[in-house]
Amino acid sequence: MTILEAILVAIVEGLTEFLPISSTGHMIITEKLLGVPDNEFTKLFTVGIQLGAILAVVVLYWKKFVTPLTQGKKGWTFYLKLLVAVLPALGLGFVLSDAIDHLLESSLTVAITMILGGVILLFIDNVFKDHPVTEEEQISFPTAFKIGLWQCVAMIPGVSRSAASIIGGMQQKLTRKLAAEFSFFLAVPTMAAATGYKMLKGYKSLGTEDLKLFTIGNAVAFIVAMLAIKFFIGFLQKHGFRLFADYRIIVGVILLILLATGYLKS
Repeated sequence: MTILEAILVAIVEGLTEFLPISSTGHMIITEKLLGVPDNEFTKLFTVGIQLGAILAVVVLYWKKFVTPLTQGKKGWTFYLKLLVAVLPALGLGFVLSDAIDHLLESSLTVAITMILGGVILLFIDNVFKDHPVTEEEQISFPTAFKIGLWQCVAMIPGVSRSAASIIGGMQQKLTRKLAAEFSFFLAVPTMAAATGYKMLKGYKSLGTEDLKLFTIGNAVAFIVAMLAIKFFIGFLQKHGFRLFADYRIIVGVILLILLATGYLKS
C-alpha cells in the first residue's frame, strides 16, 4: 500500500464511518478499485484507521465523555449504558472473528447489503414515528442493550454500524438526533475494542513503513470524520434518511454491474 492509497482509503473511512452507508463496505471497494494488495496488512489497516474516527467523536463530544467523571455515581450511568450496549458486539465479534474476516473479502456481500440497507432506510422514518425519548438520560439499560443487539447486524460488511444502531435507536423510540448521537457514543467502545483486538493480533508483523501508513491514515480519518459528523447531524434533522437510502441502492446496483461485467472481483 502506498501513501496515496492510504490517504484515499482514510478519506473514505472518515467520510463514511458515521454515515449510514457502511464505511467497511466502501473501504473494501475502494481498495479493490485502487488495486491495493489483498493481504493481512490491508485488513489490519482497514480496521486500524478507525481509531482516528473514534477520536473525532471523543473530541466533538468532549463534555459528554468527561462531565460524567465529575458527577459521582450518577455520572457513571452513562458509561455503564455504553458498556451494556457494547456487550453483544464484543461477544459475537469474538466468536465470529474468522467469519467476519472472510466476509471482508467479498464485494458481492457488500453490493447486496448496500441495496437491502438502502431499501430499509427508505421506509425507516415512516415505520418508527413515535419518538418520546429525547435525552440520553432517558435511555434505560434494557434499551441500550437492545440497541447493541441491532448494532451486531453491522458485522456483515456493507450493512453499516451507524445505520444499524440508529435504526435500533429509533425502534426503541429515540429521536433521529438522539439515535444518531447514541450511535456515535456507542462507536467509541465498540470500535476501540474491535480495533484493539485486531492490533494485538497483528502488531508484531508491522514494520516502520507500516506504522507510518497507520499514522497518516488515522490523522486523515480523524479530520474527515470531524467534518462528516457535523454535517450528518444537521442534515439528518432536516432531511431524514432518503438521500442515504437512494445512494446505497445506486451504489449497490453499480457494484453488481461491475461484478457482472468483470470490472470488479468478488
